[in-house]
Amino acid sequence: MQLARPISNVPAREAKIPETRDDGLLLHALPLAAAIVGLREGNLWVHDINEHFRKTLMEMNSEESELQIFKRHAAGPLGDFLHAYLQDPMNAQDESQATDGEGLNQRFFTFKLAPLDPAADGSPRCLVSLVDRTMEKRAERHLRAERLRDSLTGLPNRLSFAESIADLAEGEKTDYAVMVVDILRFSRINESIGSLAGDELLITFARRLMSTLRSGDLLARTGGNEFGLLIKARQGASDALRAAERIQAQLADPFKLSELEIRVDCGIGIALVDADSHAEELFRNAQFAVKQAKQQGRPNIYEPREASAARRRFSLETELRRALDRDELELAFQPLVDLRSGEVTGFEALSRWHHEDRGPINPCEFIPVAEESGLIIELGRWALCKAAETLSRWDKQAGQKLPLQVGVNMSAIQMARDNIAHTVQEALSCSGLGGDRMILELTESAIVQDPGRATRVFEALKGLEATVAMDDFGTGYSSLAYLQRLPIDVLKIDQSFVRAMHQDADSIAIVRAILSLADALGMKTTAEGIESLELATTLAALGCSTGQGFHFARALSPDDALAYWDNRRGKGLAG
Repeated sequence: MQLARPISNVPAREAKIPETRDDGLLLHALPLAAAIVGLREGNLWVHDINEHFRKTLMEMNSEESELQIFKRHAAGPLGDFLHAYLQDPMNAQDESQATDGEGLNQRFFTFKLAPLDPAADGSPRCLVSLVDRTMEKRAERHLRAERLRDSLTGLPNRLSFAESIADLAEGEKTDYAVMVVDILRFSRINESIGSLAGDELLITFARRLMSTLRSGDLLARTGGNEFGLLIKARQGASDALRAAERIQAQLADPFKLSELEIRVDCGIGIALVDADSHAEELFRNAQFAVKQAKQQGRPNIYEPREASAARRRFSLETELRRALDRDELELAFQPLVDLRSGEVTGFEALSRWHHEDRGPINPCEFIPVAEESGLIIELGRWALCKAAETLSRWDKQAGQKLPLQVGVNMSAIQMARDNIAHTVQEALSCSGLGGDRMILELTESAIVQDPGRATRVFEALKGLEATVAMDDFGTGYSSLAYLQRLPIDVLKIDQSFVRAMHQDADSIAIVRAILSLADALGMKTTAEGIESLELATTLAALGCSTGQGFHFARALSPDDALAYWDNRRGKGLAG
């Protein structure tokens, strides 16, 4: 006979219920905490417990008696769980999690149930095993805390930051802003002063940022030299911008590292939280705003239109790569006209892209995408080969070597990364043309970025007998020493000066100066953007060699360009 005890809300009472000796022996032989619990007249009864169970139970709360602990849990979710199982073990859950205590003293348990034969009076019974998972849970909490913490600064990391943003979005709190602060030129600082000093700078930077926080704000380290802030912005953009100004002011003073004083600039991007916000999207928006902030030199608030344009550029990059692979681009040719005789001396080859779905895509849109993505190298090679191939085909159609050159633009990025002379040599070899038929047009920026490389490239091109032209002259920052030192054949006067000649005295003075400079250096000149006979006549009178522009013709297809050359022969400047 065993002593059974009720653990319901009714006063405790004792009743002798026959039990089998085997159940008791088995219970006390088990190496885990276990008890036999039954259901009698709607009340939960503890028929027996082993020593492991009693020890674990009393460790829950040493200030309560065993019976008090039983009754407290019987009145809660655990009691409901036991009731349900004892009433219908086939359809009820047989495992449940429970906690006891709070804070650092909180403990975690798993209760598992297994059916037993009914008691002597026919009331249902079950075996309850108790697994203390407190150490496991504490270890999980510790690992999670470590997973959500930046080891260098001790701040929350990006994962933790994203979870905090998500919590805001779920709570539909819209009076916050996500801010990303990026340390500019950090890689150069790190390389100059060493990684240990770089780490010290990051820690000090984080402390400065921490000092700008207000109640309810959150700071996290979200990348190598990137920090995320979740700030209150009850008045929207104005509040967020004031916070950004406060941060910039706090970071304005130099950082002292050992014997060094380092002034640090940062880019600040802001995304305002709204009702439809998603954590990752908000963070990406703030990162996008940082890129804009770096370009503009001031804190930037995310604008969907700018992001839409960026997504379009990214989409264009993918489609441009595909178009180059499929040879879907074309070249159009704008005539270069001798301003004295009116004869066509050559054509400038211009890339054109007619997208099958989007229609014509402006070169002003896809050329920057090509430069940003590095596709400009492939595009430049394609343009060279295509232009040389077209000029060679014109020769064959005319049955003679035509008195024409073709000009191809070379990007500064292509000059920096590609072997241009080798690419030109390949295009000439494939087409059978001589180098004297090609004009390579490079901008001033290509020279300024790396004068030494520019000199080697220009000399290699001259070795191929190609004509070298400096495009958009007057809009860059080239030194006059470059003009004297580099083997440049043609200066192309930018259309912004040419179009304004008859309305702006300064523009005509600039054009005169460029023409005089070119004449003194033995260079020819080409005026871009000629849109009237009056401009063409004036430039011819001033001594400009050739011109191009809508007055003569827009960019033409290869067949139309050849026909245009043939039709203009002998017709003069006005023809």
